[in-house]
Amino acid sequence: MDRRKFISRSGLAGAASLLPLGALGRSNITPGGHRPWRETSPETGPVFSGNPPSGSRKFKLGLQLFTVNDDMNRDPLGTLKAVQAMGYEDFEIYGFDPEPVTYYGLEAARLRSSLDTLGLTVSSGHYGFSTFFDAPEDRMRWFTDRCIQGALALGSPYITWPWLAPDYRTPENYRKLAGMLNRIGEQVKGAGLGFAYHNHGFEFEAAGEVTPYELLLRETDPELVKLQMDLYWVVHAGRTTPQQLVSEHPGRFVMWHIKDMDTRTRDYTELGNGSIHYPNILPDPDASGLEYYYIEQGGNFASSPLESVAASAAYFKEHVQGYFE
Repeated sequence: MDRRKFISRSGLAGAASLLPLGALGRSNITPGGHRPWRETSPETGPVFSGNPPSGSRKFKLGLQLFTVNDDMNRDPLGTLKAVQAMGYEDFEIYGFDPEPVTYYGLEAARLRSSLDTLGLTVSSGHYGFSTFFDAPEDRMRWFTDRCIQGALALGSPYITWPWLAPDYRTPENYRKLAGMLNRIGEQVKGAGLGFAYHNHGFEFEAAGEVTPYELLLRETDPELVKLQMDLYWVVHAGRTTPQQLVSEHPGRFVMWHIKDMDTRTRDYTELGNGSIHYPNILPDPDASGLEYYYIEQGGNFASSPLESVAASAAYFKEHVQGYFE
């Protein structure tokens, strides 16, 4: 389906702030990984049935705020209210500045106050560790300490390393990265927080005898370094599957990024408008160790970022959210 037709047929071609989609945020995982649904076709998606038992673990519908980064830079509080109206309750933050410990120009304590007033949470953040890759170790410790200050102020349980700049992607540097991740993880754990590494596609490209991702999995301490699995990039790389990664490293993938892949360009696209049929590829959340998931779209918007995240939330509620029940 044409991307613009998808937005139109979703009923979301107007301003995103005017498009409340109901309470999408909370769903349950059944103990033992039972999924009370059966799958139909890729066109119609799964059919959900059954009720989750009481006491099940609950999830909030999450959004990686990089998706609406320009909007957040212009009007962070207005943007949070707009995406809340779509059903998003929890966020992975972006826009961190370590010198004054701010996010999108707002002091962390002020942003936390606004989040609390709205009943919203931030469970993770993407922080610019790659900038300090070649810096002295004490400088990396300083930056990590600033990240910790920000995360504690926001009440965010996780700090995430999101990216390694292309200039550093050599076999030697991946080994260096593994050591860095362990040291940062130890520092973050000492502050009572969790630390995770977020993958892209380059970690699955050959770089010696093993792929960089295999090396990082092997040489990082599972107690110090958790993993944030970007499902899009795992599928895009095509070297393994989300289910296989979870089966080989159970309990380590505490966060997921959920986004779709354009059928023609393989770029990002709105959920339901691409080639990834999530009911077919999602791992078992319990086996994964899943604590949080975030919808994300890094670009290639049909119309605007806010309209795209509204469309993705609507599709997720209808076709994917029941998987977590």
